[in-house]
Amino acid sequence: MKKIAVLVAVLSVVALVSCKKDKEKEYSVYSSRDNAKAEDLFNDIYKVVDEVASDTEGIRAAGGTCIDAITVDTSATPMLLIIDFGTDDCESSDGRIRKGIIHVTFTGRYREPGTVITYEPQNYSVDGFVVNGTKTITNLGENGLGNLEFSIEVSDAQIVAPDNAYTITWESSRIREWVEGDNSWFLIDDVYEITGSASGVNRNGIPFTAHITSPLRAEVVCPYIVSGTIEITPEDLETRIVDFGGGECNNTGTITVGGQTFTFAM
Repeated sequence: MKKIAVLVAVLSVVALVSCKKDKEKEYSVYSSRDNAKAEDLFNDIYKVVDEVASDTEGIRAAGGTCIDAITVDTSATPMLLIIDFGTDDCESSDGRIRKGIIHVTFTGRYREPGTVITYEPQNYSVDGFVVNGTKTITNLGENGLGNLEFSIEVSDAQIVAPDNAYTITWESSRIREWVEGDNSWFLIDDVYEITGSASGVNRNGIPFTAHITSPLRAEVVCPYIVSGTIEITPEDLETRIVDFGGGECNNTGTITVGGQTFTFAM
């Protein structure tokens, strides 16, 4: 009888632990946080390139960034741009710490419909996160509202956390609409809205998909996405809602799953 009682007690503990693990897994926010980190870092690279792209030979000055050197070769086919932050960590005017190189090729001027810009980070990191992968930007011309649109494809992306703590893999297919500031030469008024989808594998090896349900708003004056929502669905788990806020420039957002809401930092 005692043996049966002990067995029942052991099975109860095992069931309780298993239930707790299932609950922790269900409410895990790693996929949401890792997608947000990938979103943030590749959006940041876009901003860096945007700061040096123009209608004048495809290049304009990189205002307010911590760039050691900009190399341009417009005689090459396609044309070449190398943005070098150096080999040491450097704090930019936006407060982010960068180092490494962004290697860019472009077939025409940034604002010219049909221009294709392809770039790859080389030994490049932002705030200690090493960023690898290929990003291809295609100018699609004006949409029905008269705004320039760009297709943004990210492939073979890999993000390594500081001290090799974990790795995220990611890819995305997006449309970026230039909704404000395209009629001026000042960077500070540039605003984009982003739609599309993505997929990846989070730090724990769990695949996930992501779909933007409300356009992400990216402002050049802010290093982070300021608003928009994404649905994140980890494999075999409930969909989570990631909300980047109501327009404030900060590095926080919220994740809602199973009726519970968590705050996270990008």
